[in-house]
Amino acid sequence: MKNVYVLILVLVAFSCNTVAEKSAVKQETVPSEEIDSGYNPEEKLSELGIELQTPGTPVANYVHAVRTGNLVFLAGKGPKKADGKNIIGKLGADLTIEEGYEAARWAGVNQLAVLKAELGNLNKVKRIVKVKGMVNAVPGFTDQSKVVNGYSDLMVAVFGDKGKHARAAVGMGSLPGNMAVEVEMIVEVYE
Repeated sequence: MKNVYVLILVLVAFSCNTVAEKSAVKQETVPSEEIDSGYNPEEKLSELGIELQTPGTPVANYVHAVRTGNLVFLAGKGPKKADGKNIIGKLGADLTIEEGYEAARWAGVNQLAVLKAELGNLNKVKRIVKVKGMVNAVPGFTDQSKVVNGYSDLMVAVFGDKGKHARAAVGMGSLPGNMAVEVEMIVEVYE
């Protein structure tokens, strides 16, 4: 019986060492991430003539951003311009596709302001993962994607290939305050 216990202890000790060795091998083979030296979203914003404002306090029971691990989930933002006024109206009735595009771009500027406030520096953005664009539109309006391109094009202009993302562009019967668009985003960041 003693021999059985000794044999079990030897097997357990051996299997623990093997697992530890395999873990060590896995850790050594994972390449370390390096940020491209030419990657500078903050500089890109300056080149584009975009100055980010300090985000205000949310007007309802929510927060601008929630970080979990290396993901940041950003609450929906609308097209508030630098003068503090939202671009309002329905696409297909009050606004053209070009005006909707500009509204979506402003929503992107506002999201970048929130993201910078959350991270301290946009150079920490590893990738824009997912965008959900909601367009205030009349029934039958089918160019939501052309409108939300205003947001997507800005993300690519600022982050390059790291700004390319999965996306949904959907029509809504109404949005808060009759704003033209609202966009939310998920971002992966460097640790």
